[in-house]
Amino acid sequence: MKNMVTKQFLITVLLIFALQVVILSYIYMSFYASSVNGIKSLGVSNMESQAAMIENYLHKGDNVMWLAAESVDFMLKKGESVEEISAYLTGATNEMQRRFDANFTGIYGVIRGKYVDGSGWQPPSDFFPKERTWYKEAANGGGRIIVSEPYIDAHTGDVVISYAKLLSDNESVLALDIVLGEVQKNTERMSIGGEGYGFIVNSRGLVVAHSDEKEKGKQYNVDKTWANVLPKIFMGNEREFEANINGETCTVFSEHIAEDWYVVIVVSNARLFHELRSEVAAGVLLMFLTFGAIVAFCAFSVKKIGAAEEKEHEVKIQLERTNANIIKALVSTIDAKDHYTSGHSQRVANYSVEIAKRMGKSEEEQQLIRDAGILHDIGKIRVPVEVINKKGRLNDEEFDQIRLHPVAGFLILKDIHEDERIAYAAKYHHERYDGRGYPNGIAGENIPEVARIVAVADAYDAMASNRSYRKALPKDVVRSEIEKGKGTQFDPVVADIMLAMIDEDEGYNMRQADENCRNILLIDEDKNGNENAQNMLGAEENIAVLCAESLNDALNILKDIRIDIVFVNLKEESWLGVIGENYKGPIILMTEDKSVAAVEKARRLNMSDYITKPLNHAITVETIRSVLN
Repeated sequence: MKNMVTKQFLITVLLIFALQVVILSYIYMSFYASSVNGIKSLGVSNMESQAAMIENYLHKGDNVMWLAAESVDFMLKKGESVEEISAYLTGATNEMQRRFDANFTGIYGVIRGKYVDGSGWQPPSDFFPKERTWYKEAANGGGRIIVSEPYIDAHTGDVVISYAKLLSDNESVLALDIVLGEVQKNTERMSIGGEGYGFIVNSRGLVVAHSDEKEKGKQYNVDKTWANVLPKIFMGNEREFEANINGETCTVFSEHIAEDWYVVIVVSNARLFHELRSEVAAGVLLMFLTFGAIVAFCAFSVKKIGAAEEKEHEVKIQLERTNANIIKALVSTIDAKDHYTSGHSQRVANYSVEIAKRMGKSEEEQQLIRDAGILHDIGKIRVPVEVINKKGRLNDEEFDQIRLHPVAGFLILKDIHEDERIAYAAKYHHERYDGRGYPNGIAGENIPEVARIVAVADAYDAMASNRSYRKALPKDVVRSEIEKGKGTQFDPVVADIMLAMIDEDEGYNMRQADENCRNILLIDEDKNGNENAQNMLGAEENIAVLCAESLNDALNILKDIRIDIVFVNLKEESWLGVIGENYKGPIILMTEDKSVAAVEKARRLNMSDYITKPLNHAITVETIRSVLN
């Protein structure tokens, strides 16, 4: 029972755990995927904001360049001199640095073939402006504002870009240098929620700015780490994607700005999703703690339930044992009234169970039918012993007393057994299938099935047992009577099963044993006591008394003769051990001691019972029959 409860508990716990894992896994996976997408969307949005800031800063160079070029073009058209234009550029440079920042280093250019510089810088004699990259790119630019390739200033180490524009005379070029110091500062502040680092790279792999200033100016297109990552950035198909950078899985956010620049932010996934994973881990831990609490509570409950069921099981076993003892006592009471039919109830029970088994009854139903067979004659308690043991024919009054026992049995059993079918078996086992039985004259399947089974078994044993008025009938006579009663006295289905059992019993073993004599051994050193007991019990029918005055005499008798019960007057308790080695049946202590100590002695020596001397005839005979039954 306990193992079954434990097994059921484990199965239930595992099923709950599996279901909980499946459900919560789905919930957490959905939550995690949704949260990851949300974090990445926020990252893209953050990336766009930071890229827009840098792009706006660079657009200032466009705006300054456009305004200066338009102004100088106007002055050229008016015919103003190079000196006047140079003065304008000086003023414009000062105003630009005041309004923006010192990173806008100055406006310069070639005006009507002469180099001018708003910052006041005087070029060396070997300086040829028309050979500079900014001039050549602007001259080929067709009047568009050209942004030159970033370069590293040899003296300051700063990254510098130049804006240049060919003016309307198709000869003069105006240019503006911007040191990307402010861009570098903005880049150093790039992150996603305070995590990761940023950089700006152009389409040729040059790092224009980087959170780590030491990386500035490097060519990432030839770097092992970035060679495989830059193409995905330049294609622009994905504004965020995952990549393995320096052996770590990272999420890369990128945004295209200016003509061929890209703002990039790189965040380790371990850092990007740290809080999310911590929340998920906390949720999983909470799940296991909750599950653990449930398991602990269930285990405690199962333990309590198991203990209660164990106790209930013990009570049930005790109750069944008590019921069995009550049944045994009741059967002993019946058999004590009819010495000729001793064992009848047990045999009827055995035959009834065999019939039930062949009918396909369950073990539980077979046990009920066994009890019904044992108790079917309990009503004979109400019938006088002289009527039960009468050797001649019964008169009408005596037969009415016999006919009373089914009803008496029903009235006794209906209140002491929880299953009413036991009582019905006692009441209706003398009903006939054709309706001519007693006490109610019911017929066919109106007779309870258990009563129909017991009726056939009872009739069979009545014919196959010794009675006060006759010996057991021959097997062929018994079979003939069962065959004759099929469909009239007996249920034909049950009768056929009984007939099959008779046919299989070739040795006619299903009957009361011919030898009913019980051998009693009296072991008493008191010769007179043995003689008195022998004389007293010798007159009893079916009882033979043998006497032994010493341990050796007793052992010799036990060796040669079957003994059913031993009466012993032990002055030496050591005898009992020797007797026990040669005899395994019931032993009754005879004693002259009438104190409580005698009772304790019988209990301590595992005696079946004890009686006091001098022996009383009625008490001694009743004790013998109760122990043997």
